[in-house]
Amino acid sequence: MSADPAAAGRVLVYSREGCHLCAQALEVVARVCADVGTTYSVVDVDTDPALQQEYGEQVPVTLVDGRRHDFWRVDEGRLRAALA
Repeated sequence: MSADPAAAGRVLVYSREGCHLCAQALEVVARVCADVGTTYSVVDVDTDPALQQEYGEQVPVTLVDGRRHDFWRVDEGRLRAALA
């Protein structure tokens, strides 16, 4: 199942189960989105071979408003600025 970034809310995180960087990134994304009052969605790249091929080596990959924002780590200040 491929996610449509436009329908995912302002922030979309491509992630996978058991990924410690993904867990850390999701903590930051959840905190920032709650603070600024916006939504986020999470898609497991391992549920879709195309997503796994495109993002599998870079997870977590964060998109803001449908555009790639960060990968491997989420910079909280940079995410806040993008959502301002």
